[in-house]
Amino acid sequence: MAIDPEELLPKKKAPEIVLGEDLSAMSEFELSARIMALESEIARCREAIGVRKTTKSAADAFFKR
Repeated sequence: MAIDPEELLPKKKAPEIVLGEDLSAMSEFELSARIMALESEIARCREAIGVRKTTKSAADAFFKR
């Protein structure tokens, strides 16, 4: 089976969200997708904060003996 040369190229990522960028040229669909992406990133950040709090609590408990 032959390999398609395009399969070897790195895949393009979805465009990144730039905070503060002009929203006037975006459609309703694009704005909704942007909100969903931002909400997903917020949830991911909150989860990471929770993990760090748990780690810090465990370290505090260990070193306060």
